[in-house]
Formats: sequence, structure tokens, C-alpha cells
Amino acid sequence: MPSSEDPLGGDPPTANRFLFEVDGVEIGVFREVTGLQVTVGTDEIREGGQNGFAHKVPGRMTWPNLIFRRGITQSDALFTWLNKSSGEGFAGAGNKITRSTGAVTAITLTGERLRSWEFQGVFAVRWKGPDFEVGSNVPLEEELEVAHHGFKSNTQSSG
Repeated sequence: MPSSEDPLGGDPPTANRFLFEVDGVEIGVFREVTGLQVTVGTDEIREGGQNGFAHKVPGRMTWPNLIFRRGITQSDALFTWLNKSSGEGFAGAGNKITRSTGAVTAITLTGERLRSWEFQGVFAVRWKGPDFEVGSNVPLEEELEVAHHGFKSNTQSSG
């Protein structure tokens, strides 16, 4: 079995659940999370007399919104947090967005926390509930979209 220090990464781990936490409070476990990526833009510097190429240097980093999907649950944790940055919660905070620290943790098939990603400046921007159709056997799902200012990756300690 490859060690965690394997330079090629060893066999890819599998996870079937993803925990989302905000300021240490569990918002929920999701079956799908998309948007975990970063893009580094580039700026070109054109050197006088050098017509063969332009120097490329790192520019602004951008992160897409995170999108979480799961089946409908009985928990109100998601809506409690969502209401802090919208509606009456937003008005009660003087129309200022409450930005938080969020984390997504991949959980293995055996329930072990594998790796987490910590997000800065998190706030909810969209929630979508299930579509209802008579005669449909499609599971009822909800979707949450979250904006943020970037992330860092953390390995989980095993002890």
C-alpha cells in the first residue's frame, strides 16, 4: 500500500460524502460538490525590441462559486445560515453581508475524514429546491451555491 508520501499519489482515494461547515458549525453532508478549483490569470509584458514573444507573469487568481448537491433533509442548519446573509438577517446586520470561514471535508466510505479545504469570505448566493412532478421517480434534491475569496487545502490528522 503506498504511503501518503508517495510522490505519484498512490491509488486515488474515494469519497462518497462531503461535509460542509461554516465557522465550525456543520451545515450538512452533500453527495456532490463542484467548483473546487483556482485559475491563475496571466499578464503579458512586452519588451521593447523583442518581437518573438511577450513575457507572461502570474496575474489575478479567480475561484468559481462552489455548488453543493444533496437529497432533501430534515435539518434546518442550511437555512439558518442562509438567512444570515439574506432577507431579514441581511437587513438586521445593517445590509452588510456576513462573511464566514467555510470548510469542505471529503469523507471516505468508512467515515474517515480524508482531506479538507478551508474557504475564506464564504456566503450563500443561491439555493434551489427540488422540482416536483407527479409520476416522477427522481429523488428530491436541493442545491446550494456559495461564493468565497479562495481556499487552502488541509490534510486530516489520523490520530
